[in-house]
Order: sequence, then structure tokens, then C-alpha cells
Amino acid sequence: MLIINPTPSQVEDTLRIWDSLENYVLQESSLKKLFTITYPENSDIDDVLIKVCALNDFYSTNIFSPFTVAKHIVALDIDRRLADNDLKLVNDMAIVITGENKTRNFYSFASKYCSHHKPEIYPIYDSFAEKILIHFNEMEQFHHFNKKDLKNYPDYKAVILMFQQHYGLTQYSLKEIDKYLWIKGKEHFPKNYK
Repeated sequence: MLIINPTPSQVEDTLRIWDSLENYVLQESSLKKLFTITYPENSDIDDVLIKVCALNDFYSTNIFSPFTVAKHIVALDIDRRLADNDLKLVNDMAIVITGENKTRNFYSFASKYCSHHKPEIYPIYDSFAEKILIHFNEMEQFHHFNKKDLKNYPDYKAVILMFQQHYGLTQYSLKEIDKYLWIKGKEHFPKNYK
């Protein structure tokens, strides 16, 4: 399958597609209001729980115990780390001990949670972005990484920045790059639900 290399015009076309998806546009504007205006801090369990539930619902992140995740986020005291643009926060937030005393890794969710607080600092990780980044790297080797590296958030962001630089897309925000990667990944590597 031929996937056209990213160019500014490709990104513009993809962003127009994104803007035509009314449900996603409204979900994102609702989440932006929730995370940056209504509940910008993360020390009150009520505030964090509603943000966890909204993200979980809109993004279908399969968090079966939002309360456990919200408690974990409050316990991490993340506001200072968000203010410091601490990229390691995503991996720390991702590891949650559930009620069954099992360790779960909610990496994609954690990237989304941080991104909705600071989209200019925290790009979103998801399986579509992973697959399309790996594809483009196999085609042109824009950065030395493997699939495992993408699960270490500082490395993931470094890959995104190298992707932007290699393809001449630095005029686009990380949020716009997220949208491009998600749409292209979904288009070329759709999930097969059986």
C-alpha cells in the first residue's frame, strides 16, 4: 500500500478532513474547556474523576476503574510536573495498580491526559500514530528508533519532533501533528474488530 510522504499540503488536506468531523471537533473543544478552564488543576478527586471519565468515554481508552486512575493521578501531585513540562510524567502516570492488585499500563491514556492540559508540550500517543510513524521511518529512516522506544514518552516526543523536522512540518503544532498522524494511521492501518 502506497502512503504518500507527509508534506504541508498533505497535512492541510488532513486537517480539513479532521475539521469536517463534527463529533471529534466538539469532543475536543469540550475537553479543552474541561481541562483548561473548568478544572485546570489536579488535586481534587472530583475534578480529576470527571476528566478521567470524559477522556475515557471520548477516546474509548478502556479504563474500567476510572476512580482508581483518578486517585492515582491525585496521589502523583502532577500540577507542578505539568508546569515544569516534565515528559517523564506520562510514563509515571501510566502505571496504575488496580483493585485486583494488578499493574496496568495506561500509556496512551496518560499521554492524552497530559496533552489536554498542555497540547503544545505533550503529543498524544496512540496505536495509529505508532503505526504510521514506524511506516514512515521504515521508508526514510528519519530517526533511529524501534517500536519499544515509542513507549518511553521522552523518546516518543523526540521521534515526533524529528518527524516534523524531516518532513518540513515544523510550522504545525503538536496538536495538528497528532490529528495528521491519527487520521493517516486510521486510514492506512485500520483496526479489525471481530
